[in-house]
Amino acid sequence: MFDTLSDPMIFMILLGLLLSLLAAGVWVAVSLTIMAFFAIAVFSNAPEGLVLATTLWGHSHSWPLAALPLFILMGEILLRSRLSEDMFSGLAPWLGRVPGRLLHVNILGCAIFAAVSGSSAATAATIGRMSVPELLERGYPEKLILGTLAGSATLGLLIPPSIILIVYGVATEQSIARLFVAGVLPGILLVGLFAGYVMIKAKLNPASIPTESQQYTFGEKMRASKRLIPVMLLIGGVIGSIYTGVASPTDAAALGVLLATLLAAASGNFGRKAFIDALMSATKTSCMIAFILLGAAFLSIAMGFTGIPRNLANWISTFDLSPYALLAVLTIFFVILGCFLDGISVVVLTTSIILPMVEAAGIDPLWFGIYLVLVVEMSQITPPVGFNLFVIQGLTGINILRVASAAMPFFFLLLLGALIITIFPTIVTYLPNAMGN
Repeated sequence: MFDTLSDPMIFMILLGLLLSLLAAGVWVAVSLTIMAFFAIAVFSNAPEGLVLATTLWGHSHSWPLAALPLFILMGEILLRSRLSEDMFSGLAPWLGRVPGRLLHVNILGCAIFAAVSGSSAATAATIGRMSVPELLERGYPEKLILGTLAGSATLGLLIPPSIILIVYGVATEQSIARLFVAGVLPGILLVGLFAGYVMIKAKLNPASIPTESQQYTFGEKMRASKRLIPVMLLIGGVIGSIYTGVASPTDAAALGVLLATLLAAASGNFGRKAFIDALMSATKTSCMIAFILLGAAFLSIAMGFTGIPRNLANWISTFDLSPYALLAVLTIFFVILGCFLDGISVVVLTTSIILPMVEAAGIDPLWFGIYLVLVVEMSQITPPVGFNLFVIQGLTGINILRVASAAMPFFFLLLLGALIITIFPTIVTYLPNAMGN
């Protein structure tokens, strides 16, 4: 009876199955595998058991994927070291005269830590642990403290080394090194948008921003900046080795783990127990992501056998949507999906189906990867499954609706960032093209 069904109808059946499994509490990876197995068994003539076995084996030893656990481990090591505290102390003296003052520590601190952790949640937890009590004690408005932290922590998804960009690169067979480099300028753009918003708010209501009683001489500022040197060396070692072509992302990740371990040990409070904790936490996170990726790889192969992505792309092309109209529809789709799934699940669930449509519309898959991460960043600060919101709620004990309300302006700033890179795509493509292949 399934032979008479149209491809959109088959797609809706498979989507309904997936949503039912997820609603029942089945793990994302298992849900993807069951959905793919069902698709091959019912809507194609391929031997589903053989396809499952060969897919899982073929995708379980991907060399580019080896960068993933290494970057996660690097972030876990830094999370347990004193380097993050040094970063706060090094930035604060320079920001006393800037409109918004120490609120910018949240933004710049998140940007710097994002460049060495690759994780949005780790960035929110690390910077929030230091900045929220300090800023509240100094009398800064709670809404701006929470908003800058929630919004800026999403930079962990974009500024390289980004875990989600590794996932996208593996899932779509894009160069991870080029994706990393492509995320640099959009990341700087978002930092500028966030900082600009805080400055405008401070100018419109200067009484809400407390004055800083402690004044620093230039010499004191320079001495405080010494604390930033270890983190900047780590960023330079990892990102610089990739950009110059000296190391692949996987090699750079190994270098990052080595440098992070040495710097954390030199900070004086990182011992054997902390390293084992970091190793175990990184192993759990890496296994979870790898399991999801294997399920997504099987789903991608299954979709190829059914022909649904190709036929859906052809079907959507009959609507004669312009690339801009297609991106507008996809933005709404991804934001809604991100309200119920974490970012990595959104990427692996959709790429096998969405990418043929995107390529058919003439959109660069490299540029689309950065756009997708920007939209996924929005979902990190939207309830009910905004991971950054949960992290900040856990840190502060503040009601999640208040945290979400504080983060809402930054949701629109992320949307503005996505609009800017759509109008000016060279913001994404300039550095990768300058780097070459």
